[in-house]
Amino acid sequence: MPIEIDLYSDTQTRPSKPMRQAMAEAEVGDEQQGGDPTVNRLRERVAELLGKEDAVFLPSGTMCNQIALLVQVRPGEEVICDQTAHIITSEGGGGAALAGAMFRTLQGSRGIYTPEQVEAAIRPDNRYNPKQVLLEVEQTSNLGGGAVWPVDRLQAVAAVARKHGLKTHMDGARLMNAVVASGVPAKEHVRDMDTVWLDLTKGLGCPVGAVLAGPKDVIKEAWRWKQRLGGSMRQAGIIAAAGIYALDHHVDRLAEDHANARTLAQGLAEIPGIAVEQVETNIVFFDIGATGWKGPDFNAALQQHGVRVSVGNARRLRALTHLDVPARAIPKALDVIRKVAIRAN
Repeated sequence: MPIEIDLYSDTQTRPSKPMRQAMAEAEVGDEQQGGDPTVNRLRERVAELLGKEDAVFLPSGTMCNQIALLVQVRPGEEVICDQTAHIITSEGGGGAALAGAMFRTLQGSRGIYTPEQVEAAIRPDNRYNPKQVLLEVEQTSNLGGGAVWPVDRLQAVAAVARKHGLKTHMDGARLMNAVVASGVPAKEHVRDMDTVWLDLTKGLGCPVGAVLAGPKDVIKEAWRWKQRLGGSMRQAGIIAAAGIYALDHHVDRLAEDHANARTLAQGLAEIPGIAVEQVETNIVFFDIGATGWKGPDFNAALQQHGVRVSVGNARRLRALTHLDVPARAIPKALDVIRKVAIRAN
């Protein structure tokens, strides 16, 4: 049966008709030569939004993360991050394979660690230890259930990093979800980050692309790595136009996704055998262990009724709300999940 309600990820969004129209009408040029006016407008727009000197348009958020490592970390040097960070769990080992980076992981709460944990992770500066050069945070925390880093916590962990001479980097895959949920402007979230990227393909609903921002010298070097990694593009204004449209039209509406996620979570909590984790933004994690189902089988049963989620493990499943899941779809999804959950496996 075709998937009618796709809660697998907010990456499943498709460009709306107005976004497609903006893409069709975009001015274009040779992006890699700096000659695409629409790409340049997007770069300037994101740099201003995030309060950074410069920005580069890249095909994906993963490439943003990897280039941020390649520019700021040399082989054998160490990055401090949460143990659930996307940069180590979901990027094919790129940090080690490409930058030769080591990772010192912290056990945060829902992906958010403390300045005390950072201080405790700082190694003595001697020849036996890897040199620590970068602190990484993820806003929002994906595996932390879409948890939002409070701005004061971001500032506190960044202060410890600066104290010990470390640079700071933010994986901003769902930064705008954090902005909408907290009511705090993006500039404040990233004020103490040396580098940060903004994903256009998740809640913002674009078909492709992300923007890495930071100091001019870092972004200049990022362009070189973009070329080396095959990320250079030509008439990329067609896809950059989608990003501009999304920033104009799709940011405030993220609040709808958050409301739908809360409704979904409340409904799931009422289903026998399902335990729901705390919801802050558009990500809902839930445990089906007490239903007797295994995660992959449960999801397969849902798909027979046109609903799909993602599977973390045998018990933990994830559902994400997004612009292609309207409020009217939530009761229908809950009805399917309820019917499947009460069936004997």
